[in-house]
Amino acid sequence: MKRHLGSKFFLFVFLTGLLIVSIPSYSAAQKVITLNYANFFPATNPHSIIIEQWGKDIEKKTNGRVKITFFHGGTLAPAAQIYDSTVKGISDIGLSCFSYTRGKFPLTEVIDLPLGIDSGVVATNLVNEYYKKFKPKELDETKVLYLHAHGPGLIHTTKKPVYKLEELKGMKIRATGLASKIAGALGAAPVGTTMPETYDALRTGVAEGAMAPFMALEGFRWGEVVKYSILNYSSSYSTGFFVVMNKSKWNAMPADIQKIFADVNSEYIEKTGRLWVSTDEDGIKFIQKLGVKMLPQSKEEAARWAKAVKPLQEDYVNTMKSKGLPGSEALKFALDFIKKNQK
Repeated sequence: MKRHLGSKFFLFVFLTGLLIVSIPSYSAAQKVITLNYANFFPATNPHSIIIEQWGKDIEKKTNGRVKITFFHGGTLAPAAQIYDSTVKGISDIGLSCFSYTRGKFPLTEVIDLPLGIDSGVVATNLVNEYYKKFKPKELDETKVLYLHAHGPGLIHTTKKPVYKLEELKGMKIRATGLASKIAGALGAAPVGTTMPETYDALRTGVAEGAMAPFMALEGFRWGEVVKYSILNYSSSYSTGFFVVMNKSKWNAMPADIQKIFADVNSEYIEKTGRLWVSTDEDGIKFIQKLGVKMLPQSKEEAARWAKAVKPLQEDYVNTMKSKGLPGSEALKFALDFIKKNQK
């Protein structure tokens, strides 16, 4: 009798196990999706910290079905190669900025124009709304998770205060990419150095000033070698950043996990925009302690600076037209968005 019951119990366990294994949804639920994430910011940078939090939220909300490993400081791919490395599957997810590969994302360069943006929240919301509206084909090789953009890029000088546009003429100002064209339009002489190299360039006089958001004055310690920050908001610029995923990896994920990604991404658009604002605020506090003077502009002077950089907007429209891209519409959308959402 006992042997008979034991046989039945064994048969029950065997059949139950066979049934569980045969259910696809059960097997899929147990499979862990492992992803690597290429990031050019150093590990200690606030933007590295926030994307790791993003990863923890993804892991938590998927109940551990997704695990993400982060490679900071360009260790998986250099900044300028992160987008292509994600397309090829070297990295599953990648974060970098569009301006490192100028010409690759022509329509999206609208975000980097001197639009007069005054905060990272406005810039970040703008670049995401721009993407939703225009869905630029130049980003079709990847799945765009979310985008963001830094706060106003302004001019900071080492020795000479600049109150009027004429006083900037001929000054050696560190600027790269489109920012170098902005410096030139304002009458300055652009000097090309990387962000880490700029401290010594300012200290030694190779550059007499630099263009960047306030966060660079603390993050790269430029505040120790500059004496003046020009509040040229009317001619300020931003830089767009992407967080993208390999398309095959994205398409292979179950729909419920894709939805979790989408929900978390929406949260981090807002969080990242606020982070850009807070790091700018930290930069301002840093330079105030060091005695750096901030130089505001009158409405009349601000209008002169805005007029000086306007040809760059016109050049963008003409270049996009030659490529068959809706540059005029993208620029109008950006300017209208800023007017509506900025104080």
